[in-house]
Amino acid sequence: MRVVTTLAELRQVRGSLPSPLGLVPTMGALHAGHAALVRRARDENGSVGVSIFVNPSQFAPSEDLSRYPRPLEADLSLLSDLSADLVWTPTGEEMYPAGFQTWVDVDEVSRPLEGSRRPGHFRGVATVVAKLLNAFSPDRVYFGQKDAQQVAVIRAMVRDLAFPLDLVVVPTVREEDGLALSSRNVYLSPPQRRQATALFRALSAARSDHDAGTRSAAALRGRMLNVLASETGAVVDYVSIADPVTLQELETVADGALLSLAVRFGETRLIDNILLEKGIWSTGTRPATGRAA
Repeated sequence: MRVVTTLAELRQVRGSLPSPLGLVPTMGALHAGHAALVRRARDENGSVGVSIFVNPSQFAPSEDLSRYPRPLEADLSLLSDLSADLVWTPTGEEMYPAGFQTWVDVDEVSRPLEGSRRPGHFRGVATVVAKLLNAFSPDRVYFGQKDAQQVAVIRAMVRDLAFPLDLVVVPTVREEDGLALSSRNVYLSPPQRRQATALFRALSAARSDHDAGTRSAAALRGRMLNVLASETGAVVDYVSIADPVTLQELETVADGALLSLAVRFGETRLIDNILLEKGIWSTGTRPATGRAA
């Protein structure tokens, strides 16, 4: 496994790797969810590239960038065990050199949900991912379903800017009790960790109601809120029943929907989601327009 820090080194090594190349963009603090992405990329490609970069442009001024975990040695050890071929760990100066002034804005799909709570977040995400795609020139790029709006934003960017690649969405990896794996879970106290299972329980309850025939989005949102209300430590940011492509809120669930929510436990904010129709986000296949799956 080659570990490089500069763009010049990255492109030199990239040119020697067998195709196709699968890319897994990360901010480090890797866990089993990231490992699932790397394994999927390993299974489907001749070589695997991974980026580790804590992207400052996607953090709001109120968010503590310095608090984000950076266990680089442990991350590299895990990636070596997973047989990654190339890891890029750029510095902030390498990614955003002096005078940097070019940004990627994905308009409509960035506005609701996380976008309304974290202004500028998806501009930072789209910009850094665009730079990573240009740097690695991958054939496939891998993201987890847990960050559903990020997937929607990157899918739109890949389509609109005609990046020649497949976007592969990998299902969320969960603990046995349903909690979605996240680098932020380490900040939960033991009582908060137990309470945090309410996110998946709320999503699952709404899915069960839908499977039983409920089509009112308001009723499904209410079901999620009722489950979350059973945990005194849970502070709800939002619950959403939205179109999985546009992320616009629905009144009636007819052809599938994205159920998502954001909840705080103390200082830790967690997000999660499920799709009512899994086929909406087919993975690794190319639609008629563009190559994002």
